[in-house]
Amino acid sequence: MAAFQTCLQVWMTSSLLADGIAVAVQAILACSFAEKDYDKVTAAATRALQMSFVLGVGLSLLVGVGLFFGAGIFTKSVLVIHLIRTGIPFVAATQPINSLAFVFDGVNYGASDFAYSAYSLVIVSLASVATIFLLYRSEGFIGIWIALTIYMSLRVFAGIWRMGTGTGPWRFLRGQS
Repeated sequence: MAAFQTCLQVWMTSSLLADGIAVAVQAILACSFAEKDYDKVTAAATRALQMSFVLGVGLSLLVGVGLFFGAGIFTKSVLVIHLIRTGIPFVAATQPINSLAFVFDGVNYGASDFAYSAYSLVIVSLASVATIFLLYRSEGFIGIWIALTIYMSLRVFAGIWRMGTGTGPWRFLRGQS
């Protein structure tokens, strides 16, 4: 539990750094949608998603190296340090996914697409809870991280799906070349 909590707190803390981008793009998009400036909407959403991916890659490297060499800051237990290092691939590798998931939330909120956000999150959560129940007994610590990775990946997929299909507030994207 000590290793899981350490990994989870580092994972969540670093992931929430993308919330700054999400809040900024939310405000920009809300204003741009109100003005019906769809070029600005497209440019802001695209740039925010690009920046979040770059942030996620940078965090991935920072968190991976930091946790590997800095795990001893959290504990002196060799077993806990070993388990923290077991979780590093998940904590580090999911940073780009997490960054995109948080920024897609901001993009959808800025587009006032709250209903889609709510419904998609319920569906994603149900799928993830089912996965966690299947994996935690057989895979333990790793199973929980696999389930969290699936959860965040599905959140990104939901964001990509909404914009990619050009539905809801993103209908204007179908008319662009």
